[in-house]
Amino acid sequence: MSFEDISARMKALKAQKEPEDGRPAAYDHQESYLLRGKMMGVLIRDARVNAARTIDDCARLLKITPDTVEAWEYGTQVPSLPQLELLAYYLDVPVSHFWGTETLSKARDGQRDNQPEYILLRNRMIGALLRQARESAGYSVEDLSAQAGLSADHIHRYEIGEIPIPMHELSVLAGAVRRNIGFFLESSSQIGELLKMREDWKHFADLQDDLRAFAANPTNKGFIHIALMLSQMPAENLRSVGESILDITM
Repeated sequence: MSFEDISARMKALKAQKEPEDGRPAAYDHQESYLLRGKMMGVLIRDARVNAARTIDDCARLLKITPDTVEAWEYGTQVPSLPQLELLAYYLDVPVSHFWGTETLSKARDGQRDNQPEYILLRNRMIGALLRQARESAGYSVEDLSAQAGLSADHIHRYEIGEIPIPMHELSVLAGAVRRNIGFFLESSSQIGELLKMREDWKHFADLQDDLRAFAANPTNKGFIHIALMLSQMPAENLRSVGESILDITM
């Protein structure tokens, strides 16, 4: 039974709880628990497959038997919340995924056919950025060829997106035109936004404990907005603010 079938049965079962002619219909609680277990099982398997993990991998993490994990996925047994929390951490999904209404595979299938076009487009964009950075640095293709130890023909083909730039060569070319790899990263598409979010999270996780706790506290949002506004002020305005603070405290 597919996830959509289970979900439809669950909706139909919930509809039975609506009063008819002023009298509530009989509600099958056992059927409700069974369907909820099966829905969760589909979502557990969905998250596991999406993360490229095996049943044995999950069993080792939770110190349980593979048969138990398999029973979860079939919906004949159901994990506890702490077990789901560990699974969510291990499979890199929010824990709410396991009681959600959409599978990861459904969203992934819609993107799969676009991957070749995405790679082709990104190669052209990276080539254009390389050319932009080279010209901004005042280099000819021959100048860059001499600095990077790559043929001028290869660099030209890279710049027009005819062939992809191997990552180890891109790092050398980036340094030669005085750019870092971040200059070439995708930032506008859904993939780019996700990658940027992960990079932002990495920087946030690297903050000192007290700074991270302060930023994560919703009640401090106003202070963060003030800090953002201060960071965008011209230097002269910042000096005026600093002088005003000194006047108040003296």
